[in-house]
Amino acid sequence: MKSIVCIEPGNMSVANKRTPIEIGEDDVLLAIKRIGVCGTDIHAFKGNQPFFTYPRILGHEISGIVDKVGKGVGDINIGDTVVVIPYLHCGKCDACRYGKTNCCANMKVLGVHTDGGMEKYVTVPSSHVIPVNELTLDDAAIVEPLSIGAHAVRRAQIQSDDTVLVIGTGPIGLGVARFAKLQGAKTVVMDLNEERLNFCQKWAESDVAINGSENVLQHLLDTGDGSLPTVVFDATGNKHSMMESFNYVGHGGKLVLVGLVKDDISFFNPDFHSKELTLLGSRNATKQDFNYVINCLSNDMINSSYITNKIKFDDTVAYFKKGNFQTNKTLILLD
Repeated sequence: MKSIVCIEPGNMSVANKRTPIEIGEDDVLLAIKRIGVCGTDIHAFKGNQPFFTYPRILGHEISGIVDKVGKGVGDINIGDTVVVIPYLHCGKCDACRYGKTNCCANMKVLGVHTDGGMEKYVTVPSSHVIPVNELTLDDAAIVEPLSIGAHAVRRAQIQSDDTVLVIGTGPIGLGVARFAKLQGAKTVVMDLNEERLNFCQKWAESDVAINGSENVLQHLLDTGDGSLPTVVFDATGNKHSMMESFNYVGHGGKLVLVGLVKDDISFFNPDFHSKELTLLGSRNATKQDFNYVINCLSNDMINSSYITNKIKFDDTVAYFKKGNFQTNKTLILLD
């Protein structure tokens, strides 16, 4: 079977692997049908992704059809359309024991720490497979990136009277903005890219859009009748933006860093202290978040225009080498 391997930064090629014949008792063999291209994949290709080693088969936003099931699998059937939870947790560390499988101390993420979904068949533990026969393959493939945003919103424990600022309107920021809106909060979105900003405001049904090149603090104060947002999410993965985001949170508010940057960030402690801010990290998602997103998609609470580009599996290498990633969500198709 064909696999797409990132051999080293900037070097991706097609390889041939033997299609699995035998699978474990609790495993599921999937015929991959859709692969979402994530910022993680792009960063890995460019050589600036933390926690990464080469060579690696990329891809963790995947949906497929069940081809085989192990003898111990009882609730997943051949032919099911499924979503994959790509965060393979150990089940034994403190985080896992407290239900925080998303930040397992021994985490292995498909496409990052271990080979992922950019191949025609993948074997996955049945515990990390969710049947979603009510969804299309396209919608099933976007459950994972949307779950990142859903998890961040759940971490923040947003209330209906909150004013929420989402910085960065890429695929993750879109999800954050939409799920914050579904919690009843007033939502403000911010980006430097006017096209992405306008798309986000329409897609997420946000209340206000701010161009980050303008006087952000004044815009936020005007929007909040003199008050800054109670909850701020930074989904940029940009060091400068993440450091600036501390300035946009109101007294007693929360800052959630959703993006990841391979660098140190700092903040001015007197301001942090005087505001008594709550600083939160948000990593990956849990099965609870996946189920919530699946429910939202099933009930038409998520706009289908999240996917903005589709390419064939055989065109994947050329797509990465071209390097034009200025689209919200590219989906690789295997039909």
